[in-house]
Amino acid sequence: LKGNMEERLAEAERRRSLVQQSQRRPRGQTLPSVEEKKVITKTWKPKDDDGAARVIQKAWRNWKRKQTLSTFMQLGLTLENIQSSDFEDVGALLSEDKVLDCTSKVLRIYGLQNDEADSIAARAAVRTFLSAFLVLGHPTQVLSKEGEQEKDLIEKAENLLLPFNQIATSPFSSPSHNQLVILSEAYMSFQVAFTAWKAQDSTVLLKTMLAQFVELDAIWQSVKEDKEGRVADDYREGIQNNQTLLLARLKRLAGAERAMKMIKEAIKKNRKANAKKKSVGDIRPRAAMNIAEDDLSIAENPASNSSSEPFVSREVTSLLPDNRTVIHELAINKEYRIDISPKTNMREDIIRIVSEKMRREFESEFGDAFIVAMAEMIREKLFGLVAPGKSLHALISESLDTSMIANDVKIGAFSYQRFFNFMSSLLPKICAPVRDIDVKAFVEDQTEDPIERLAGLNYVIDLLSIDHANFILQSNASALIKEASGYEQRCFAGIVNDQPLHRTLQWWKDALKGIRESEARTGSANKTSPYRIYMQGLVSTAIAVGEVQDVDIPETLELDRERIKRIRNDVHRIVIIDSILLTAKNLMRRDPRSIWKEQAQRMWELPFEKPQAFIAVVESRYALPPTTKTQLSGTIERILVDARDRQVTHPVVSVLLKKFRAHVLNRLSAVSADERDKAASTASQVLSSSGLPEFVAQIGALVDELKRVGDVDRDAHGKWYDDVAAIVSMDESQNL
Repeated sequence: LKGNMEERLAEAERRRSLVQQSQRRPRGQTLPSVEEKKVITKTWKPKDDDGAARVIQKAWRNWKRKQTLSTFMQLGLTLENIQSSDFEDVGALLSEDKVLDCTSKVLRIYGLQNDEADSIAARAAVRTFLSAFLVLGHPTQVLSKEGEQEKDLIEKAENLLLPFNQIATSPFSSPSHNQLVILSEAYMSFQVAFTAWKAQDSTVLLKTMLAQFVELDAIWQSVKEDKEGRVADDYREGIQNNQTLLLARLKRLAGAERAMKMIKEAIKKNRKANAKKKSVGDIRPRAAMNIAEDDLSIAENPASNSSSEPFVSREVTSLLPDNRTVIHELAINKEYRIDISPKTNMREDIIRIVSEKMRREFESEFGDAFIVAMAEMIREKLFGLVAPGKSLHALISESLDTSMIANDVKIGAFSYQRFFNFMSSLLPKICAPVRDIDVKAFVEDQTEDPIERLAGLNYVIDLLSIDHANFILQSNASALIKEASGYEQRCFAGIVNDQPLHRTLQWWKDALKGIRESEARTGSANKTSPYRIYMQGLVSTAIAVGEVQDVDIPETLELDRERIKRIRNDVHRIVIIDSILLTAKNLMRRDPRSIWKEQAQRMWELPFEKPQAFIAVVESRYALPPTTKTQLSGTIERILVDARDRQVTHPVVSVLLKKFRAHVLNRLSAVSADERDKAASTASQVLSSSGLPEFVAQIGALVDELKRVGDVDRDAHGKWYDDVAAIVSMDESQNL
């Protein structure tokens, strides 16, 4: 029994030992307290001073990095804050030096900027990066349109700021290598897209400001020689101030050297284009006399150059305009010369028409009288080409004695061959060198039909008469211009003969009505001056697209009928072409201010009956997707229907025409020198924003021409305009 108990006790002891060694403990049982072993902390010691320095530098850089990122986050540069703030406030914030410095440090931390980069280039890169916040936060204010380039810029900005925010919002953890690679690629892509967008926008702005600078130079060139009227003094200061501002902006945008080069080239090109066209060859007649004071009778006698031919109308046979027309054109343009190119291009038609008329007269019962009258007409024309008292004058007088010719015709002794031989020997002595070819063609013409040769002779003599008239104009332009106003007043008084000017009266009433309607729309009511009423009428008459009717032209502007027709045709072309180009730009999401000058020039020559030709011109610049092409084709077809009918029903054409007319009226209505300078300096910008950037120069020339027309017209017919204004004012008073 005792041995059995000992075995049980031993077994119990063994089990107790196993239980104590097990991890599981019974509830409530605690382990016996044992003495804990002391843990010894090992301290790292660098091997040398360099190792210690590296450790300290690494710790300092980590601390500095955390401080920089924390400072950047405190600036509040998040899309939510940017979008909820005003655009001006955001722009001011992003321009602060502390924001630029902090952003530059952040970009260097992530390896997006070189520590040794040039300060100007580095600051520009920082501004470009911060522009991503503006592009996404305020796209409407930053981007002028929603084109493909703008969409790409917005996408690149999103791709940049998304990974940047993910990294920057965790300043206490280092970004992975993949995150830095993605951020670097997005940063470079945005830089490229932003540079391309900025280049396109700055190019448009450069061209606009350059056109403004050239426009101001053209104005100065046109007025700088006017010393007596003090016009140059009025313009000088305003033009110089505006050009100085434009020059500063151009230098800031393009750089000083490039800006000066661009300005010089543009001015040189514009002056060359506006320079007087020189004739090919010497136009001075060989028999030209010394112009004396008596030769100014062209401004005194309206009929001094009229033909004495009774058998054919002047419009058909003569290339010379009447004196009133010559003086009127010279007053408008001091470089005016009689242009015969339209008639010379129709030489064969003119000779044929004159020949048929001559033949009918010759075959009638007045055949003999016709020969004498023809000789008398040629004699008088030749007298106008040589100086009295000279040998050639005596030779013409003797050889073309009408009494002798009449006697020869009566007895049947008149010889056409002898007559033409005399003319063949005379004409080379009195013509200008530039007419040698025409005279030689007449001399070598051996046509047996005398009537046809007479028509050719009449044509050549008219050419010589034009050369002589242009020589007189060139030699005496200043003296003729001084007398132009009084001469035209006398001519007009003789034509009107105290008769009421019904068309001018209605024209004035319509102009006043237009001003009243404009004031009613704008809610303004200013004192209406006669000058403003006149310019309203002139602009309404010229800046239109319809055919010119008799009721459209007041009696005072009758001499400018052909000019108004030409201007209307140009206005018609301009609004139609720019309507097409503006529609194409909008459909293709291009900048409406961009200049498609080459396409506009090609469209200028196209007939309105071929819409596909206009589409082909647009396609020559950009490839059109099928949907865009279909939309553009339909719009062009509708616009060209208006063009063919000379109507304005399409909304785009209507809007452009209104903006066109408003711009011209604004420039012509400017009275003071400051107003004129301001209107001229902003003309390019206004036209570009109005959808007419392709024709800035042409519209500027049109404004200048209308200004000169108005000045000459008011000087010559001011008395009649005053009478009309008094009648209209009296009628208004009675109606009140």
